[in-house]
Amino acid sequence: MIFPRIILPLFAILLLVGCGQTVIRTTAHTPLDVQADGIPEPQLLDLAVLTFDPGLDNIDENDETTLPEVRNAEALFMASRLADTLQRSGSWGAVRVVPGKQVIMDVYVEGGILYSDGETLELSIEVTDTSDNVWHKKKYKEVIGKYAYEKHEQLDRDPFQGIFNRIANDLAAYKNKLSTARIEELRAVSGLRFARDFAPDAYSSYLTEGSNGNIRIFRLPADNDPTLARINSIRERDYLYVDTLQEYYNAFSRQMDVPYQTWRALSYDERLSLRELQRQYRLRVLAGIATVIGGVIAAGSDSGATQLGGIVAASAGGMLVKSGLSKKAEAQIHIEGLLELGESLEMELEPRIIELEDRTITLTGNVEAQYQQWKQLLKEIYRAEREQ
Repeated sequence: MIFPRIILPLFAILLLVGCGQTVIRTTAHTPLDVQADGIPEPQLLDLAVLTFDPGLDNIDENDETTLPEVRNAEALFMASRLADTLQRSGSWGAVRVVPGKQVIMDVYVEGGILYSDGETLELSIEVTDTSDNVWHKKKYKEVIGKYAYEKHEQLDRDPFQGIFNRIANDLAAYKNKLSTARIEELRAVSGLRFARDFAPDAYSSYLTEGSNGNIRIFRLPADNDPTLARINSIRERDYLYVDTLQEYYNAFSRQMDVPYQTWRALSYDERLSLRELQRQYRLRVLAGIATVIGGVIAAGSDSGATQLGGIVAASAGGMLVKSGLSKKAEAQIHIEGLLELGESLEMELEPRIIELEDRTITLTGNVEAQYQQWKQLLKEIYRAEREQ
């Protein structure tokens, strides 16, 4: 009899469509390697973390869930989070978030966001030193589960803290392989680069560039060089300004933390729901088409019972197709929800004003331009002091 052979597979398909599956993923947390013993000051390297590349060029043009404004905020937030992790490792001197390599430091960390959606974070990291030698270049990826957000609430720990710990551990491992002489050389190169910026006629000859493009020391100035002592004093002022920038970056990160982590968690839930809806949509449409075809074939049969079964199957198939289209519309609502969350996060991010001794500076997105103005002011101060 054809009727049961059509109806029974239909009920099997309906049963399959109705069954959802929830996967609970757990992620092994990578602990941070902390330097047990204090490192002597002459062996400490100062480290700069550049604000991350938001990776806007990597975003699919059809991806309507990623807002450029949110990515730009993430780029600063993640740089601050990595800098904090590196500082807590105890392997470095001062660790600062900086707007660019024009801030002279011993080591530079450049990062880029390859992917970020609340469930998966993928970063590219490149580390170079002041002599332009590449230390480390690697991509890092971490996929977390819902429990990571619960741990964030319990332990006040970033859900993706593991990826920052892995980066910090790799950098410390590389730095620990450097000889004492190499560390001292890097510190000297940084000092001479800063001096060359302020007095190129006096200090350009102290540095040379190797065949591979790396900067090397050709000769060292005298220990009692009065010009260098004056420039070192200027450099201390530069450090103070860069430290002021840290207050801005830290305040930005603190202000962003609650709305951003909430957005991340909701984005994670939204994407899980969206994935389940898309799965149900595909199954329902496929099942609907199959039952419609079976129903049409059966409806053309000479048997009355078979015709009745075909009509029922075709009707049920049509309902499945309609249900699948309804799920698609519901999925679109979730996408729009993600956009609304991103827009609400964007509203939380406002410029910060920092007070200097002789002026007030408003920091917007153009921190690099502000630092260039500050560097120019330092050169004016240096020339004025030299003429006295």
